[in-house]
Amino acid sequence: MKEKPPILRNKYYAESTIFTADNLLREARRQKSLTQNRVPSICLLDPDGDIVRWLIDTYDLTLDAKWACYHTDLYRFNFEEVHYGIVGCAVGASFAVLVAEELFACGAELVISVTSAGQINPIGEPPYFVLIEQALRDEGTSYHYLPPSDFSQLSPDLRSLTKRACSRALLPVYRGATWTTDAPFRETESAITHYRELGLLAVEMEAAALYAMAQARQKSIVCLAHVTNQMAQSEGDFEKGVANGSQDALHVVSLISKAWQHRQRSETD
Repeated sequence: MKEKPPILRNKYYAESTIFTADNLLREARRQKSLTQNRVPSICLLDPDGDIVRWLIDTYDLTLDAKWACYHTDLYRFNFEEVHYGIVGCAVGASFAVLVAEELFACGAELVISVTSAGQINPIGEPPYFVLIEQALRDEGTSYHYLPPSDFSQLSPDLRSLTKRACSRALLPVYRGATWTTDAPFRETESAITHYRELGLLAVEMEAAALYAMAQARQKSIVCLAHVTNQMAQSEGDFEKGVANGSQDALHVVSLISKAWQHRQRSETD
C-alpha cells in the first residue's frame, strides 16, 4: 500500500500545540513595548483589502496601535452601531488562520471572512455573495487541525443564525459549498468541470482552513464568498460594484453581526 503524503502523516490531533498565538503575541508585545489589549468582539478578515481601503477613505477608521501581530495592521470602526476590528490582505488559508488565531487570542468572539471568489456554477451574474456552508479541503492548513475529510463545515448553530440573517439582505446571498484551493493559477478546466458537477458554487482560498480551525478550537467563524469573476475568461472581469463591493459586503456583515449579538444577549439574560 502506498504511504500517505506527508501532509496526512504524523498529525496528533489530540495533542496541544507547543507554539501558540498567545506566546507569539507575548513576545511581539515585549519587542514592541506594547501592553496587552483586547480586540473588538467581532472582527473581519478582508483578504482583498478593498473594505479596509474604502473605510480608510470614507470612514472614521482607527489604527489599533496595540495590535501586536508581526504581519498585519488592525483597524477599528463602527458601522450601524456595531464596533468592529478589521484586518486586510490576509490572503490564503495559512495566513488567514494565523491571523484568526491571533484575533481569538486577543479577545475576538466572532470572526467573519469576506473573500473574493471565482464562479464555478453560474447561479447568478457576478458580483453576488455566497454564505459558505461547507468548503472542500483542497488546501493544506485544515489537515493540521482536523483528520482528513472532504469538507470543512460552518457550525450548525451559526448555519441556522446566518441563514435567517442573510434572508433579510437587500441583495442576493446564496448558500452552499465552495472549493478552497492553495493554487489559484492551477484551476484547470477538468477540475472546474468536476467541482461544478459536485454542485460547488465558487472557488476561494480560505474557508476550508478557517472552518477546520473553528471546529478544532471551538471558535465562531463565518465565511462569505464575494463571487466577482469567472477566472478572467473575458475582459472586464473582477468588477465588485460600487465602492469595490465594500458597502454591499458590510451590509451582509452587519446583518450577521447583529443577529449574533442578539443571540449573545439572549443567552446572558
